[in-house]
Amino acid sequence: MNSFSMWNLFTTDVVTAIASVVLVVFSVMSWTVIIEKIRLFRAARRKKPTGNPDNAIKPFDKNLWFLSMVAYVSPFIGLFGTVWGVMDSFASIGANQSVSIGVIAPGLAIALGTTALGLIVAIPAAIAHQVFSKRADDLYDTLGGK
Repeated sequence: MNSFSMWNLFTTDVVTAIASVVLVVFSVMSWTVIIEKIRLFRAARRKKPTGNPDNAIKPFDKNLWFLSMVAYVSPFIGLFGTVWGVMDSFASIGANQSVSIGVIAPGLAIALGTTALGLIVAIPAAIAHQVFSKRADDLYDTLGGK
């Protein structure tokens, strides 16, 4: 029977819980930016922005830095959770004076869970950053930007 759940990432120890909460907050904020950009680009398809291309493109570039930062940082936060979980597993070995799968597995499962959570957050942010950056560049070009 598999007893691991993502909920364990928030209930095991303080460091893993903090890393997991930060990743969830990053995910929610990223999806907020992604949804905002989808709506903005759909509106631009219906009614093209006019005026100075440098000023017209600003709303389309807004917050793309955040998606880039989340895509870059989230795997490292997940990796930090992984390292912390592995260290916790080794501490359990030392405390129990035994090397059984029952001693090692819970910490390793949590460790790999934080890695997965980091990637779950980073991948959509990276894809969205690339897609929206390209669309903003294309829009800038169609508006007559240099």
